[in-house]
Amino acid sequence: MILRRPLLTTASSCTHIPSWDALFTLTSPQLKELGVEPARSRRYLLQWREKYRNGEYGIGGDCAHVNPEGVAELKVVEAPVMPNPQLGGTISPRSAAATATHDPGTRKFVVNVPVGDEAGSVEALPKVQGVIVKGAKTIKGSYVEPVKGSEGLRARIRLQEGIWEVKRGHKVDGGERRKAEVRAKRRAAENKEKAR
Repeated sequence: MILRRPLLTTASSCTHIPSWDALFTLTSPQLKELGVEPARSRRYLLQWREKYRNGEYGIGGDCAHVNPEGVAELKVVEAPVMPNPQLGGTISPRSAAATATHDPGTRKFVVNVPVGDEAGSVEALPKVQGVIVKGAKTIKGSYVEPVKGSEGLRARIRLQEGIWEVKRGHKVDGGERRKAEVRAKRRAAENKEKAR
């Protein structure tokens, strides 16, 4: 499945981790003993491990139908809204109203379908996280590519570099350790310029 990719790529870059199961049992000191350096790489790996455990797979990570090239096909489907027990067994007024983009008592959402297949039973297909229907039928989301000729009803998510990357930030003024020193030198240079 597509959701294993972030952990596999991070773990495969480190040849010291013996197996997939070991990845979920090793602690930070054990990873250090195995040679996972620097510390930020261990933290990054542990963060991804926790995200994986908590079901936070990232965009397209919950897609069940993915071809071997890492492409998941998405489709807009319209399904009836189920009655809400908190509203006395009725549907919400927003869902009951007809608009230009949906029929009364229905809602549109994006599902993952096998490449080239039509969506079968709408009730059995789960909604894809991080992807929405914009307007009447356009699929929107990060890394989503519309399928030509589908009039916006189909799209693809392609596995690519950086799709699940957690941004680590960048150093400001030489990093945390050198920040005061760099800023003091800059102030001294500015004061010297003002004095001239």
